[in-house]
Amino acid sequence: MGNRYGLEIRAATGPDAAGLAALLGETGVAVGAADLATRLDDLQRNGGTALVAVEWGPPSGLVALAPVRTLDAPRPSGLITTLVVATESRRNGIGRILLKAAGRAARQAGCDRLLLTVGPTQDDLRAFCAAAGFTEEGRTLARPLLKRGSGDA
Repeated sequence: MGNRYGLEIRAATGPDAAGLAALLGETGVAVGAADLATRLDDLQRNGGTALVAVEWGPPSGLVALAPVRTLDAPRPSGLITTLVVATESRRNGIGRILLKAAGRAARQAGCDRLLLTVGPTQDDLRAFCAAAGFTEEGRTLARPLLKRGSGDA
């Protein structure tokens, strides 16, 4: 996608999985490299995008998004499912560059806005998103889907 002052932004691929698994581990997400490589392939095969920021070593950032269609909007939105910058690489503009690249990828997928869910304890991410032009539009609720026949509703 691009190279700026030694920082390369490009599509994440299977060989990036080990470094990305370590990067996600910094946020408390435990995933093995082989599993992550499969998830990256699945995301991209289903219309999503995963972009990695690489300087001169292991990945320093990752953004993943998927186009989401809803009935209340004429065009899809780009749902950012992952946005992470390595602790030692923060406050260097990598997050902003990843968001810019995600916006470009979302526009190419026909999206007209980006969505991002921020947890109640993620004050730094909330402040970063506000500075990047995001506004609050409500809250996300989640419920696991149970297997059929489990007896739970």
